[in-house]
Amino acid sequence: MQLPPARVRIVDAAHELMHTIGLARATTKEIAKAAGCSEAALYKHFASKEDLFVKVLNERLPQLGPLVSRLAAEPGEGSVEENLTEIARQAALFYAESFPIAASLYADPQLKRRHDDALRELGSGPHVPIEGVDAYLRAEQRAGRIASGADTYAAASLLLGACALRAFAYDMTETGRPPQPLPEFALATARAVLRGIA
Repeated sequence: MQLPPARVRIVDAAHELMHTIGLARATTKEIAKAAGCSEAALYKHFASKEDLFVKVLNERLPQLGPLVSRLAAEPGEGSVEENLTEIARQAALFYAESFPIAASLYADPQLKRRHDDALRELGSGPHVPIEGVDAYLRAEQRAGRIASGADTYAAASLLLGACALRAFAYDMTETGRPPQPLPEFALATARAVLRGIA
C-alpha cells in the first residue's frame, strides 16, 4: 500500500497533534516524526509552524471561510435566515475544532505574541471570519435585504461570538454538551441576529 504524499501526511499529523497536545506543545520535530518524514521535508512544504497551523485550519476543519466568501460574492441567493443559519452551523463546528488546538497558546504569552505576528504576516487570524460575515451582511444590505441602518459588524460579531462561546461554555457541565442540538442552536442564533438587522 502506497503512503499518501508527504504534505498530506504532515497536515494530518499536525492536525492530530495540535488537537491532542495543543499548538504550543506540537513541535515541528514531533509533527515530522508523526508524519514519517524529516523536519527538513516539513519545511519544504511549510514556511513555519504557524503556516502549517493555518493550513490545518483551512484544510482539516469545517470550512467557514469559503462559505462566507461565496455568500458575500452572491448576495440575494437563498434567504438571509437560511444563510445565517448555515454560517452559524459551520462557525460552531469550526470553533469547536479550533479552540482545543489553539488554547495552549494562551499559557505562554511570548509564544502567543510570536504566533500572532506570524498570523498577521499570513493575513490570517480570528478577526478574519468576523470581517467575512460583515462583508456578507453588507452585500445583503446593498441588495436591500437588510435594513440600511443596521450595524453589520456588530451583527457579525454577535453571531460568531455566540458560536465561539458554544464551543467551550459547556465543557464543565455534567454532560459536556450544549443544551441545544447544533441545528436548533444555529437557527435560533441566526433568527435572533436577524431580528436586529432585518
